[in-house]
Amino acid sequence: MNQETRYAVKPLPDSGQRTWPAVSVVMPVLNEERHLTDAVRRILSQDYPGELELVLAIGPSRDRTEEIARKLAAEDARVIVVANPTGRTPQGLNIAIKASQYSIIVRVDGHSLLPADYVRAAVETMEETGADNVGGIMAAEGVTPFEKAVARAMTSKLGVGNARFHTGGEAGEVETVYLGTFRRSALDRVGGYDETFTRAQDWEMNHRIRQSGGRIYFTPRMRVTYRPRPNLRALARQYFHTGRWRRVVGREHQGTLNLRYLAPPIAVVAMAAGVVAGLFGFWPGWILPAGYAAAMIAGAAVEGRGLPPAAWIRLPLVFATMHVTWGVGFLTSPPRLGQPAPIKPGETVQ
Repeated sequence: MNQETRYAVKPLPDSGQRTWPAVSVVMPVLNEERHLTDAVRRILSQDYPGELELVLAIGPSRDRTEEIARKLAAEDARVIVVANPTGRTPQGLNIAIKASQYSIIVRVDGHSLLPADYVRAAVETMEETGADNVGGIMAAEGVTPFEKAVARAMTSKLGVGNARFHTGGEAGEVETVYLGTFRRSALDRVGGYDETFTRAQDWEMNHRIRQSGGRIYFTPRMRVTYRPRPNLRALARQYFHTGRWRRVVGREHQGTLNLRYLAPPIAVVAMAAGVVAGLFGFWPGWILPAGYAAAMIAGAAVEGRGLPPAAWIRLPLVFATMHVTWGVGFLTSPPRLGQPAPIKPGETVQ
């Protein structure tokens, strides 16, 4: 089934005449004292008519995250706090899912800022389409000029390819979605999150759901505000590790790597070869890196329309950082990656 498959959408009964399924929201949390209270209150203030619980899986944080979580649980009985000793995301998700009780699982992060209709839109889309997992747009929004440049890059095809959860588009079946709202039966069918995947666990999970006959559905009705990395070093680290782990998924699940994923490493190899050739006196070799730089500048001129000048001028470097670090991460991904040791208390997984 290709990415362009569409569901036959059936109308739902009027919200006043229907029974809404109870929903469990699960959130792995580590070092989120700055964002946790706002994230939790947005979840608890959802306009969803059915029952809702929130399970927080708290990792060994070095800040006041656990204290804040306990306070939030004391204030609202819908909040349940469980321990995630490893602090890693897939383990935290599995622990939270096991501690939850309802048939619909909404996966969020400690810095997720959900609009008030997010859960309602997820459940309605799931019931309209029969999908096993539904998700929406990762709406990157920056505050500083650098963050605004990253946000624009993360919502452009030049920056991230044609993934609808980044760039938007029509509702329909896709390979993966951002975060996701799952049927518990689908999670049970595939055995939950694979805990060896420190990163890329969402893509890997959705692949197994699709392999088991399930369906993943994107809808632009669901939007989650995402804050980009605040500086170039953090952005490079993020994309380097994303590239490394995407190759782990490719090794684990043969046939899942297409041109979208191979383009960055191919570009890195080509530019490196061009630089080496140029350094050894073959001047046409410089055409490759120079051409890439020119393409990024031209692309920024198009994609950066409407950005403040301070953000626009950073856009070519942001594009290049995302592409090159992702490609280098992919190329240098070690075969042993996929068997991480538990993190130490206070350690942050970037």
